[in-house]
Amino acid sequence: MLDILAAYLVITALLAYLNHRFVGLPTTIGVMGGALAFTLALVGLDALGVAQSLRQHEEALLLAVRFSDVVLQGMLSLLLFAGALHVDLSALSTYRWPVAALAVVGTLLSTFAVGYGMWFALPVLGLDLPLIYCLLFGALISPTDPIAVMSILKSAGAPKELELVIAGESLFNDGVGVVIFSLMLGMLHSGLAPTPEHGLLVLLQEAGGGLLYGVALGYVTFRLLKSVDSYQVEVLLTLATVIGGYALAYRLHVSGPLAMVVAGLIIGNQGRALAMSDTTRRYLDMFWELIDEILNAMLFALIGMEVLFLVFSITEYALAAGLAIAVTVTARLLTVGLPVGLMQRFFNLPPGSWKVLTWGGLRGGISVALALSLPAGPARDTVVAVTYWVVVFSILAQGLTIGHMIRNAMTRR
Repeated sequence: MLDILAAYLVITALLAYLNHRFVGLPTTIGVMGGALAFTLALVGLDALGVAQSLRQHEEALLLAVRFSDVVLQGMLSLLLFAGALHVDLSALSTYRWPVAALAVVGTLLSTFAVGYGMWFALPVLGLDLPLIYCLLFGALISPTDPIAVMSILKSAGAPKELELVIAGESLFNDGVGVVIFSLMLGMLHSGLAPTPEHGLLVLLQEAGGGLLYGVALGYVTFRLLKSVDSYQVEVLLTLATVIGGYALAYRLHVSGPLAMVVAGLIIGNQGRALAMSDTTRRYLDMFWELIDEILNAMLFALIGMEVLFLVFSITEYALAAGLAIAVTVTARLLTVGLPVGLMQRFFNLPPGSWKVLTWGGLRGGISVALALSLPAGPARDTVVAVTYWVVVFSILAQGLTIGHMIRNAMTRR
């Protein structure tokens, strides 16, 4: 296990260095693009009979870890907590209803818009994907990835209120999306559609329970932090809160992602203001910023390398991937962009924000991880391939142009 971790760290560090030294893209985009280009180059060289051993080494490295487990059971808790830690809770509360509407209602509507859109459109390409798999694809692709969104927004230059809403939506709709995906996956295994009462009960248990558990976890940690003045102990307490708290959430059958977001908001606001010295705040910020940057870089390097297992489906699913990109962006426009544009007073955002919210709905590793967690079969292969190319388009195309979109939208308001 140590060898595998060492290999991923070395690869990520080299890609980050090359990007910073010679390319200058945001780290997440540069690292993913570099890993993608390197892997495709290895595949090309292998086809020519060159560098076969290098490709075999990369394949063995990827097979040694389960991407879905690494993301959903490992990185996700740390990255969500780190992201929530620096969100201003008082400012976010001003936009609590718009954020709740986008995170809950928007994600639900987008799930069905994408799912039924794919179900109706795929037969045109000669692909017959069952409705339940189309809805699963809608559930896993609809939430914007907080890891991708927040890392790229840092350098995009969005107005503070717009950045706050996008960050808040991405932090909370992740937990909502995982709950919807779990419901759909239960339908797939049982063959039965859940009743509205059952669906509401699961939503309350998972999402509502996750929120309440996050409040309790954040409060207990806050009290512990307030009772000591040692930055080493306090940083260790926050790390234990995330790793131990996420593991316990899984045992309690409540949403771990939502719990981490709430705990991060409490510790990052009340904890920072009332339970920490200046020294502790400085070390805590440096620690979690490093965790955020390192894990982000490693995650996007993994995403880029995963193309090794999909390269032979590029031609087969190219049209389906293009269709999925169009359906996903259109669904985002209809379920988020259009309401924001039409209900300007409710959302209280600058004119032109609907364009940024539509184009800034980035997808990332969480979508790929959920797709890989589906049961094996031809339908899963289609969903995984299409999901991967939607994520690649989202990070490379949307991520690289979101800054221009923000400047363009804000100057024409």
